[in-house]
Amino acid sequence: MKWKQQLDGMQAYKPGKPIEEVQREFGLQEVVKLASNENPFGCSPKVTAYLHNSAVNHALYPDGYAQNLRTTVANHVGVKETQLLFGNGSDDIIAILTRALLYPGVNTVMADPSFSQYAHNAEIEGAEVRKISCIDGAHDLDAMAAAIDENTSIVWVCSPNNPTGVVIADTDLRAFLAKVPSDVLVVLDEAYIEYVTHPGHKETLPLINEYPNVLLMRTFSKAYGLASFRVGYAIGQPEVIAKLDPVRAPFNNTILSQAVAAIAISDQDYIKNCCKANEIGKKQYVDFCEKHNLKYYPSDTNFILFDTKANSDVVFQKLMKRGFIIRSGNALGAPGFIRVTIGTEAQNAALLQHLEAVLKEQGVFA
Repeated sequence: MKWKQQLDGMQAYKPGKPIEEVQREFGLQEVVKLASNENPFGCSPKVTAYLHNSAVNHALYPDGYAQNLRTTVANHVGVKETQLLFGNGSDDIIAILTRALLYPGVNTVMADPSFSQYAHNAEIEGAEVRKISCIDGAHDLDAMAAAIDENTSIVWVCSPNNPTGVVIADTDLRAFLAKVPSDVLVVLDEAYIEYVTHPGHKETLPLINEYPNVLLMRTFSKAYGLASFRVGYAIGQPEVIAKLDPVRAPFNNTILSQAVAAIAISDQDYIKNCCKANEIGKKQYVDFCEKHNLKYYPSDTNFILFDTKANSDVVFQKLMKRGFIIRSGNALGAPGFIRVTIGTEAQNAALLQHLEAVLKEQGVFA
């Protein structure tokens, strides 16, 4: 068969292990998954109530334009409806962008480590991938700007960055954007935007008017607790959205996903409560790292990446045997580190107790 040459040796995305698989493998009754940055408190009670009472005709196609969701999001964000592009999760938006703008002969610039799907999709399209190493978990924006040339098509800026959790301050971001040519699309991935508390961060929406080549990317999978419904969206200038929309697959959001996302975004009190609880949980990990002198990156997300001073694959396996699923930094471009989703206060306390025992076993702690 005439496969794309760039598929040779490529592997599918490997998500965190599912709870059921870990239960079967280790004979565990209870498993806590803190690997995929899902909201440990779930979705808004308003969404749950809707799902209990909804009567959807599953024989019908969804609204391909997602009109109700589009109107709700446009009103919430404060943009025109023509400035929105909806995807089957942010991954779908990334695939749309790479399919529209990347091909052999052009290049794309991104931080390293950052979200793996930028490079993955770019490689499928045959574009050159230029990875610029992070400095202390943060984008090296000067080096990224220097890597841009006449053949650069997309620059990916993940803020807060996954997997490090570091957010880009407004002054730094604006200084970077001023250096980017107007014919290069800058994708600002804000999957964790609801969790940001950094004083240097400012509202990014004005950037799409000041820099028409900027596209913001957001999701309902994290703070909104709707990961299983797969709804992501992009915000940009109408002209940019109009060029991307023909690449989007028809009916790429289901009837249920459109309905629950619209309900979820209307319940901002729930999001605020989840973010407050997240800050409490984050402090548990920061205190643990500082107590044991473990390096960690300052996180503006619902996860934290920190050093274990041990083989992170071994730590991952031993925690899994104890009923906790996390992510090894070896799989994320941060060997020796682990990335842990911030759970409930009780989940965090339990995990840290087991982690302390594991690191004692590994000789990290006396």
